[in-house]
Amino acid sequence: MTSRPSPQAIAAGLIAAFVGFGGAFTVVVRGLSAAGASPAEVASGLMAVTIAMGFSGILLSLRFRMPISVAWSTPGAALLASSGAVAGGYSYAVGAFLITGALLMLSGVIKPLGRAVAAIPTPIASAMLAGVLLTLCLAPVKAVAISPLAGLAVVLTWLIVGLWRKVLAVPAAVIVAAVIIAATTPIPSAVSEGLVPAPVLIAPHFSLAALIGTALPLYVVTMAAQNIPGMAVLNANDYRPEFGPILRNTGAFTLLAAPFGGHAVNLAAITAALCAGPDADPDKDNRYWAAVVCGVAYVLVGLISGAATAFIAAAPPVLIEAVAGLALLGAFGASTSTALSAPDTREAAVVTFLVTASGVGFLGIPGAFWGLIAGIAFHLINRARVA
Repeated sequence: MTSRPSPQAIAAGLIAAFVGFGGAFTVVVRGLSAAGASPAEVASGLMAVTIAMGFSGILLSLRFRMPISVAWSTPGAALLASSGAVAGGYSYAVGAFLITGALLMLSGVIKPLGRAVAAIPTPIASAMLAGVLLTLCLAPVKAVAISPLAGLAVVLTWLIVGLWRKVLAVPAAVIVAAVIIAATTPIPSAVSEGLVPAPVLIAPHFSLAALIGTALPLYVVTMAAQNIPGMAVLNANDYRPEFGPILRNTGAFTLLAAPFGGHAVNLAAITAALCAGPDADPDKDNRYWAAVVCGVAYVLVGLISGAATAFIAAAPPVLIEAVAGLALLGAFGASTSTALSAPDTREAAVVTFLVTASGVGFLGIPGAFWGLIAGIAFHLINRARVA
């Protein structure tokens, strides 16, 4: 018997799409720009990754009849924003995106690869993520100092709405920021004339530095900060899908989006909770429609994402970074708490955090990779000393 989406499931899916896109698209735009993308390439990348995560979630939800929500890698975008331009240009970043997609697919085929990532101590992986997020999370404070009225309006909106309903806090801050930008900044004609961005096909280039400095950290944070927690959310709501097919699906869609500038797609966590919980539908077996609706909404939003990209390009960078920082505060708090939670890995986590947050790279490889290496090495040395 074929089920039908209930009004609750439709509402939950639409809210999830609004929260998922509105709460973090500024992070994606900032990350792609920092990696060296031109405005046209940023618009193409945002469209590609949004459409990819929409179709990925639709296919997975219909296949398993479970509310499997898919999102872009927000920590991955934050990693790109903190690492800066990829050596050699944006085409090398695109090559790194392709490698990330291949690694995600391989994790679904070669189980030891996925287990190797899972074997990285969670506090150390969380410390690397916290170090990546620190700079962006400081942006709201800087925005208040540089532009007090606009910065305070955005921050206070986030705070007040968050007291009422937390998941709507960042989207509300985005709306207020948009109103301020529209009132104080000349808006380019592209916002009104070009809703649909032109896809830009980018020929990938590959280098060892981009592999080690961008692809591997992007893969690790996507697995550790998105895919594994996303599975935990599904399990907590009594859903047990196979991990392998999910990784193969999201890896394949990452590969499809990468040539157009999309960085990575993966299991969602926040929107997964919105679609998988009892508020989405009293009938547990019918909640998958919420994730399907969310996916459809992502595809439609992706098709008109050109206006959002052009609007952001015209906005004061400090205000956009402030909104992105607010969107990442929850992730920063959770990763910091996890990083310091275990006494036996606390020092290694601190080393990882400090090296990553320093932003200092070596041999053309950003600090996130060296932070992870330093933390793992410190942890192994400590274990050997204790033994």
